[in-house]
Amino acid sequence: QWVYNILEKKAEADRIVHENPDPSNGFVLVPDLKWNQNQLEDLYLIALVHRREIKSLRDLTAEHLPLLRNVLQEGKEAIVKRFGVPGSQLRIYLHYQPSYHHLHVHFTALGYDAPGSSVERAHLLADVIDNLAMDSMYYQKRALTFPLRADEPLFKKFQEAGKV
Repeated sequence: QWVYNILEKKAEADRIVHENPDPSNGFVLVPDLKWNQNQLEDLYLIALVHRREIKSLRDLTAEHLPLLRNVLQEGKEAIVKRFGVPGSQLRIYLHYQPSYHHLHVHFTALGYDAPGSSVERAHLLADVIDNLAMDSMYYQKRALTFPLRADEPLFKKFQEAGKV
């Protein structure tokens, strides 16, 4: 609901850094709640796409390339304009598994070791775009490794199934 409240401007409208209102290829860029917005060393923003049917990386196909390219390009442009941080100094990625099931993209300062920015959970947006350009069904076919904490319900399901 937090995501929908932002997209519908019922909450945090004053925190929006950039918005592309296009219903298919648009998104809202907001500072992540983990970032106090005081220092650029730990810059952290989230792009929330307007499309509600895209839940995670697994849902993406080549059809979504215009959306993903918009997020990448406009997100970088908005950040350099507002904060003076060039795209070359950003880590731009998606999580798998995501912490909530509405497609969102993380923008963090390259030097900031943000939670979940490591290789086993983060998938760089530029790589996602390239993979989908090569094979529209890449993320439906590919095995994706991801970490789970021992107390997570999904981990328990893997244990019950004898997969751990």
